Amino acid sequence: MATPGTQTVKNRSQWSSEPAFIFSMAAAAVGLGNLWRFPYMVGEYGGGAFILAYLIALFVVCLPIMYLEVAAGRLAQGNTVHTYRQVHRWGAWYGWFVVGLTIIITSYYLVITGWTLGYAMDALRDDLQVFSDFSEGYASVYYFLGIIALSSLVLIKGISALETFSKILMPVLLLIIIGLVITASQMEGWQEAKEFLLYADFSAWRRSELWIMAFAQGFYTLAIGQGYLVTYGSYIPNKAHVPRACLIVGVTETAIALLAGWMIFPFVFTYGLDPGQGSQLAFSTLPIVFENMSWGLPVAIGFFLLFFLAAFSSCLAGLKVIVSAIAEEFEISNSRAVGLVAMLMLTFGLPSALSFSPLQFSIGDTPVLDWVDQLVGGQVVLFSGIFGAGFFCWMVKPMRLRKGLGTRSNWWEWRIYLVGRWLPLVVVAWLVLTWWFG
Repeated sequence: MATPGTQTVKNRSQWSSEPAFIFSMAAAAVGLGNLWRFPYMVGEYGGGAFILAYLIALFVVCLPIMYLEVAAGRLAQGNTVHTYRQVHRWGAWYGWFVVGLTIIITSYYLVITGWTLGYAMDALRDDLQVFSDFSEGYASVYYFLGIIALSSLVLIKGISALETFSKILMPVLLLIIIGLVITASQMEGWQEAKEFLLYADFSAWRRSELWIMAFAQGFYTLAIGQGYLVTYGSYIPNKAHVPRACLIVGVTETAIALLAGWMIFPFVFTYGLDPGQGSQLAFSTLPIVFENMSWGLPVAIGFFLLFFLAAFSSCLAGLKVIVSAIAEEFEISNSRAVGLVAMLMLTFGLPSALSFSPLQFSIGDTPVLDWVDQLVGGQVVLFSGIFGAGFFCWMVKPMRLRKGLGTRSNWWEWRIYLVGRWLPLVVVAWLVLTWWFG
């Protein structure tokens, strides 16, 4: 019997060009990681101090691991499980761990994407509500089910649909965000937002939790350790320069994340809202903003439609990771794999949807969705990314990786291997010292 996944790998599709990969990868990560999660992480962890820690994490550690994961996918030309099996036969277990992690993350992504669709529909009806009103009924559940159905239809069409979708989405989304930042700069809370975002209280850096969440947000922003990069890299064309493409994606992601902060926090401070209110920050803030803006309704319609499209692109990327693994490893059709994944999403995502409903599913005092995001979107994503980088860098020779990177210089793999091989050891040492000294 053939190794699982090999039959589909032989006829694997490709992105039409390097720019197509850049647009698709940027759209995959920009949606919720930047527009939804980054502002609320900044709000909860102290503004400027968190942003600076995040930038350090991103450029020192996260980008080299991003290069590595994309190059690994390109070398293996297969799904996440297949890729890590090529490194070592036991790597398939780690590959399935990544797929499982992506199942959990995508399940609550679908819920939040449902919120963006609900807000877009409410804006079209001129009936925007603050989040507490929106979640009084079962809207979270209904829109969650709708997103599962809609994403399944797109995934049945394959990667060409993802590529076309991404090329249209990214430029329009960026223009809307810039327009809202300009509007925010005219608000009374602009000065307070500047102080919050630019002033760094370095005493906050003594908190290990801040650094953990800053690194986790970097991993989350670039979709590290979740199979996205490996899967999307497996479709990358032969002539693409992986570090260049990834650097463009990383800078774009960072710029949009920072713009999202400048878009939201001036309104937060203008209307006296709490910047640390958690996952519903954007959904609690922006309806008040649009209600008090001249031309607020058309801007609200445009923003929430595009917010939905950006979030939807993130969902499609996560679902593509899972569908590719199931279809190729179990040698079933793409359509059947999509159906199975839809059932998985319903099973794992429903508790998160019900956490913002009259049933208020929670763990302790924390809604299920927030609890899962803080655990899985933080510590587990960090573990996955660090372990995967170490596993690959200790098992694969640098010369082989250079082929996957599409570069002639050995500078790129030197930097990747410096981070990939030694970061796991540094983290273990840090954990031991933290435990030893209390």
